[in-house]
Amino acid sequence: MKEWIDRFLEHLRVERNASNHTLRSYASDLEQFRAFLKSAGLDRDGNREDVRVEAVDSVAVRAFLSHLYRGHKKSSLARKLAAQRSFFRYLVDQGVLKQSPAEVVATPKQEKNLPAFLPVDEVFALVGSPDPSTTWGARDRALLETLYSCGIRVSELVGLNDGDVDFHLGIARVTGKGRKERVVPIGSKAIEALKAYLPRRDEVRARTRRFGAPVPLFINPRGTRLSARSVARILQKHGLRSGLFRKIHPHALRHTFATHLLDAGADLRAIQEMLGHVSLSTTQRYTHVSVDKLMEVYDRAHPRAK
Repeated sequence: MKEWIDRFLEHLRVERNASNHTLRSYASDLEQFRAFLKSAGLDRDGNREDVRVEAVDSVAVRAFLSHLYRGHKKSSLARKLAAQRSFFRYLVDQGVLKQSPAEVVATPKQEKNLPAFLPVDEVFALVGSPDPSTTWGARDRALLETLYSCGIRVSELVGLNDGDVDFHLGIARVTGKGRKERVVPIGSKAIEALKAYLPRRDEVRARTRRFGAPVPLFINPRGTRLSARSVARILQKHGLRSGLFRKIHPHALRHTFATHLLDAGADLRAIQEMLGHVSLSTTQRYTHVSVDKLMEVYDRAHPRAK
């Protein structure tokens, strides 16, 4: 099984153009599945101690998910099942198996968690927290403004390079999941913050002798590309400074972007396009947020609501 997993990952990398994040996730999930099967006794592949893929059936797949049930969210179980389905579908395509043992296993019913988002006044306090008179304050202001203005994922944010933002047209070109490119609008406040930050970024890169290309839009004190983990720390720091005494994940600004647009009357399909969602159903989560807000306003304001 180990050999087939390696071949499958190579197939994803070369033929499907999968991202490094996707490859790591699939590798981890499939190796965890293989380890479970070995512990269950499916470890005889000829003279080697490995799992025979022909010996894996739907009972083994269900047993693996049941084994993980208590310690994992249903979304994690669904992701692991999706990895198995893709892997066994690949083995069917290669003629190794006649049918996939994972296809008949039902996806765990997902919790309907509403996206966390910030009210407008809290967003304004957050993006206004950094001191733009300092180099890193200017960077953080530009970073927060861009996240909220574009609604992009943190991985898309840190992947931005010089040339990806057109200041004249007010657009940014981002590379999303599956390395698909899309164009999103970027507001005047974000553009203003970026223009204030970029000369300072260039000074840091010159001082740290970083002259290679491409030039990352957001950098750390070493002059190299900022990481997603660093963005999370920056957001948490300014969340505390602005009086938001709760953990704020970078994805919350993406949710906030979508919710505020929808509340202002933006078309759902336009929001889908800006967020880079493949399915409209993914974007429709935000309608529930808006309906909840509508009911809250109604209950508070209508004389005979209660």
